Amino acid sequence: MRDMESKAIELLDLCKDKGVRLATAESCTGGGIAAALTDIPGSSAAFERGFVTYSNEAKEELLGVPKTLIDVEGAVSEAVARAMAEGALAHSHADMAVSVTGVAGPDGGTEAKPVGLVHFAVAQRHGATGHRERWFDPLLGREGIRRESAIVALNFLIETAQMLPGRQAE
Repeated sequence: MRDMESKAIELLDLCKDKGVRLATAESCTGGGIAAALTDIPGSSAAFERGFVTYSNEAKEELLGVPKTLIDVEGAVSEAVARAMAEGALAHSHADMAVSVTGVAGPDGGTEAKPVGLVHFAVAQRHGATGHRERWFDPLLGREGIRRESAIVALNFLIETAQMLPGRQAE
């Protein structure tokens, strides 16, 4: 847990320095990223809001992910991860948003999308949307896959924020 806490602090400090506000769109992590960020005092200076969109209906209703996209690609896919992150930006005042969608297990996996498959996306209000795919060992268990997914998401946000320009001089 210390690693997650240190990553959350690093991300929040970086975002505060750069004047960036964050949003999260979480499925398999169930709000774990938002919880890690809001566990840090003063996080409201950078964390704008979080969406826990566990069901497909929530992805559609709260983030505007098209039902046809979910039907064609599946909820656990690059396309849906990208749409979730972009939807979090569209439905918030954030500058950058991360999304996570995957199969944490212990069941729910298929041959094509086994337990441990997780898709991540980071969308920027004035930039491109990035994507990453990770395959976690199912032996990590549900809790381990969710924790490791949150850490990957925080790292992805840190790497993206590091590339952003700093605040404009006032």
